[in-house]
Amino acid sequence: MPRLDCAVNLRRNREKPRRNFILAGQKRIQSALLSVFHKDGLEPIVRELQRLGVHLYSTGGTQDFIEKLGVAVTPVEELTTYPSILGGRVKTLHPKVFGGILGRRDLDSDVAQLEEYHIPPIDLVIVDLYPFEATVASGGTEDEVIEKIDIGGISLIRAAAKNHRDVVIIPAKEHYAELLRLLKDQDGGTTLVQRKSFASSAFAVSSRYDGAIYNWFSEGRGDLRLSAGPTTVLRYGENPHQGGAFHGDLAGMFTQLNGKELSYNNLLDLDAAVELIDDLSTLPGVPFAILKHNNACGAAIRATLKEAWDAALAADPVSAFGGVLITNARIDKATAEAIDPLFFEIIAASGFDADALDVLRKKKNRMILERKPAKRSSVKVRTALNGILTEDADTVVASASSMKVATTKPPTVQELNDLVFATILVKHTKSNAIVLAKNNQLLASGTGQTSRVDALEQAITKAGKFGFDLSGAVMASDAFFPFPDCVEIAGKVGITAVVHPGGSIRDQDSIDYCNAHGMAMCITGNRHFKH
Repeated sequence: MPRLDCAVNLRRNREKPRRNFILAGQKRIQSALLSVFHKDGLEPIVRELQRLGVHLYSTGGTQDFIEKLGVAVTPVEELTTYPSILGGRVKTLHPKVFGGILGRRDLDSDVAQLEEYHIPPIDLVIVDLYPFEATVASGGTEDEVIEKIDIGGISLIRAAAKNHRDVVIIPAKEHYAELLRLLKDQDGGTTLVQRKSFASSAFAVSSRYDGAIYNWFSEGRGDLRLSAGPTTVLRYGENPHQGGAFHGDLAGMFTQLNGKELSYNNLLDLDAAVELIDDLSTLPGVPFAILKHNNACGAAIRATLKEAWDAALAADPVSAFGGVLITNARIDKATAEAIDPLFFEIIAASGFDADALDVLRKKKNRMILERKPAKRSSVKVRTALNGILTEDADTVVASASSMKVATTKPPTVQELNDLVFATILVKHTKSNAIVLAKNNQLLASGTGQTSRVDALEQAITKAGKFGFDLSGAVMASDAFFPFPDCVEIAGKVGITAVVHPGGSIRDQDSIDYCNAHGMAMCITGNRHFKH
C-alpha cells in the first residue's frame, strides 16, 4: 500500500546505487504513475515495469488497461482517498500525487514532509494529453473542444519535468520506445542526462499544447504562438553548411512510399507545389505541375492525366530535370511509364496504382508521396531582422467571375479560361512575375525579375526556345502595369488577352493600347506578390 511504501522508497532512493549502475546521476525507478489517453504501445512498458518490480499507480481507463493485463496497480483514488470527480475533470490534482512527484529526494526537509504526510515518491510519470488539436481539426463543437483542454495531464508533465533530477517524464507515446530500451538496457535505471532530455521534450509538448489552445481562443488575432508539432532534424538547411529542421507533422500530410528523406529544399518545393495544385484543382479537368526552386516550369490541365503530364513537360523539359512533380489525381501505369525516363526528385499524388508504383520504384532514391487530406496553415511565418513576420495565407483564387473586363473587346471563352489559369500560375510565381499560357497550358514564365518588362521578355524568349507560337496566347501579371510597355510588347508577339490586378494611375494607358490593337484586358483587383 502507498502508506507503507513511502518511507521504504525514500530510504532506498537515498542508498548507494546498485553495482551495475555505473553512469553518473543514475537512479533506479521504483514507482510509476501511468495516466494516458492513447494506450497503443503501452503494454510492453507495463510488462517491463512489472518485471522490474516497480510499484504502479494509475487512473481510470489506464488503470483498467493495466488490470486487464493481469498486472498489479494501485488506483490513484486509494492514494489520495478522493474519488475522480466532476466527470473526470479532477483525478490526479492532489498533494499526495504532486508531492510524490515534486519532492526532492536530496533535501532533508522535503523527505521529512513526505514521510510525515505518508506521500510515496513517484519516480516515473507516463502521461499524454487529451487530443485538443485533433478535436479542433475534426470540427468539434465548442464544448467538445473545451473538454479536450487537459488540466491534470499538463500539470503532471510540468511537475515531473521540473523535478527531472529525480523523476523521469514520458510526455507522449512517441517516447515509449526510448523508455522501453532504457528500462531493459539499464535495468530500470536512468541518468540525469537522460532525465533532462525527457524533461526538455516534456516542455516542448506543453509549450506546443498551450500554443494550440491560445491560437484557438484568439482565433488568430492575438500574439504569435507557434504550435507546429514534432521536430524533424534535416540533413542540412538550404545549403550543406547550414543546419535545418522541420517543425510539424509531415506524416499527417503524406505517406512516403519510396525514396530518401526529404530535404529542406525538397520541403520548400513541395510546399509550393501543394499550394499550386490545390488552386489548379478548382478548375475543371486533371491538373499536373512540375516545379523547380518553388516556381512552376510546367503546368497543364487536360482531360486525362497522361495528356496533362505530356503538356506540362512540354513547357520546359530542361528545367523539369530534378524537379518536383505533383497532381491531384491517382497515378496510373501509362503515366508512370511516361514519367519514368525523367530524373526527378519528388512525385506527389492522391494515390498510385500498384503497377505504377512498380515502375516508379525502380530508382530507389525517388521520393514518392501519397497525399493525405490534411489542413494547411492559414498563417505564413518568416523571420525578418530581429523579429518575425506573419501574414494571412493568400487564399484568393482566380475564377471567371473575378475577371472584370476593362476593354471594349471581351475575351473569348477560351481566352477567359486561359486568363484564369494563368492568374493562378502567376500567383505562385516569384515576383516580379509574368505568365504566358494557351489552351490551359503554361507556355513560359518570367520569374523573380526586378523589372516587369524583363520578366515578360524572359518569358517570350523561353517560349520561343521551346517552339511555342504565342499567337492567341494570354498574359498574366502578378501586379499592375505601371506603363503600357508590357501590353505593347505582348501585342507585338501575338498575345490577344491580358490580365493584371489593376490599380496603377496609368491603367488607362494600357487599356487604351489594348483597345487600339484589338486586345482584351481583364482586371482582378487582387495583387499576388510573392517574395
